[in-house]
Amino acid sequence: MSDATLCERCDAVCCRLTVVLQEGDRIAPHMTTWRDGLHVMDRDEEGWCVALDSARMRCGCYESRPEVCRRFAMSGPYCLELRSDYSDRMRRGIPLQLH
Repeated sequence: MSDATLCERCDAVCCRLTVVLQEGDRIAPHMTTWRDGLHVMDRDEEGWCVALDSARMRCGCYESRPEVCRRFAMSGPYCLELRSDYSDRMRRGIPLQLH
């Protein structure tokens, strides 16, 4: 595994994805919301999943995390694609939106 694919070097990009809850997921109600008719993990003001422990960059509900999170393959093709896209955007800079 290359240095760029190590989980220790990850910015938890997947924790910014929309996590649609499925029947059987046991997530505390205060961590969820309804968006566009879907029951999803809620996000904080910056767009991160509310379960993310930002001090340690770890999932705060890992043992009871949603099924879709359990199926997400760390360092799998989709993970690496997300991380690459995120890195590219960070190198180019975040576009400033004026209102």
